[in-house]
Amino acid sequence: MTIQEDAVAVTENAFRESFEAFYARERQRITGLAYVLSGSRTGAEDLAQEAFLAALRNWNKISSYDDPAAWVRRVVANRSVSGFRKRAAETRALIRLGARSTVPALAAETVATWDAVRRLPTRQAQAVALKYFDGQNVSDIARILECSENTVKTHLKRAMTTLRQEMEK
Repeated sequence: MTIQEDAVAVTENAFRESFEAFYARERQRITGLAYVLSGSRTGAEDLAQEAFLAALRNWNKISSYDDPAAWVRRVVANRSVSGFRKRAAETRALIRLGARSTVPALAAETVATWDAVRRLPTRQAQAVALKYFDGQNVSDIARILECSENTVKTHLKRAMTTLRQEMEK
C-alpha cells in the first residue's frame, strides 16, 4: 500500500468512526423522538434509520455543522409527517407477528399523552416532542425546525392549551 492509499484508508476509518460514535450517542434519543412523533415503534426505527442514513450519505458536510444531531432531528420531524401513513399498515402487520423493537417502552399514561400530542397540528407536536421528550431548549428547537424562537414559544403555548383542554374532558 502506498502512503497515499494508507492516508485515504486512515481518513475513511476516522470518518467511519466519527459517524459511528455520533450514531451510538444519538440513536436512542432520536429513535425515541421518532416514536413519539409517529406513534409507531417499528416505524420509528425505520424513520430514525432513514434520517441517520441521510446524515451518513452527507457526513462530510453534516459533521461540520455546529449540531449535526439537530439536522438529524429535523429530518425525523419532517419525515414523520409524510412517512407515518405509509408505515402504518406495515407496523400493524409486524406487531401482529410479534416483532421485537428497540424503542424504549413508555408507561400507559405516557402513551396516552403522546397520542394526544400526535393529534396536535404538526409543528406543535414536533415542538412538544423536541422539548418534553428530547429535552431540547427553545433555541435548539428553533434551529431544528428552522423557525424563530418566538414561533416555537407560540407552538408550545398553543399545544399546552389544547392538551390541557383535552385532558380536562
